[in-house]
Amino acid sequence: MAGLTAYLDSIRARDPAPHSRLEILLYPGVWALAWHRIAHRLYKSRFYFLARAVNHLSRFLTAIDIHPGATIGHNFFIDHGFVVIGETAEIGDNVTIYQCVTLGGTSPDNGVAGKRHPTLLDGSIIGSGAQVLGPITVGQGARVGANAVVTRDVPAGAVMVGIPARATMVEGGQANEPKFVPYGTPCSEMFDPATQKVELLRCELETMRRRLDALMEEQAGSDRAATRA
Repeated sequence: MAGLTAYLDSIRARDPAPHSRLEILLYPGVWALAWHRIAHRLYKSRFYFLARAVNHLSRFLTAIDIHPGATIGHNFFIDHGFVVIGETAEIGDNVTIYQCVTLGGTSPDNGVAGKRHPTLLDGSIIGSGAQVLGPITVGQGARVGANAVVTRDVPAGAVMVGIPARATMVEGGQANEPKFVPYGTPCSEMFDPATQKVELLRCELETMRRRLDALMEEQAGSDRAATRA
């Protein structure tokens, strides 16, 4: 019970909509994860047909398709639904995925199944509509913006946007940011998806200014040290 309470509280920390823990128990993402825990145990025990049967029931009830073979850590949160997670996907702790995300795989050229799906490390956020494809790694604390298509490894703390996804100059986990950034996109509270490019450029400009100020201060310090010497 303590573990369930901690899990529900972790969701409340990322979603201000629910008014109680009981309300969170109605979330399709919570039920999809619960069904997946059962299916994954069956899969690991080589009861593949039963694992698939549980998977199909879960998909019918929640509109979320998590392959029984996928490995999922603690406090995983799917906000809303219509998510697809492939067989060899690996998801760490405190990962958040929004609606209409695909963790998709690549077909092996030699016909031999292997690692084909992404690995999401702890604390990563995948925005709505994003497609993360292939045996790539999304680094710890990285964020993937809405509708991005990611086909290459993502460094820890990076913010990815666009098709194909590219890293912006905005770094995740800065001191002036809130602890959790919804949808993985850095923006002000007045963010409008219609002006996403302008907003991201503004954020990049602010980041460049901070870096320039830091470099100028460092250079001034070096000059003062040289003068004293």
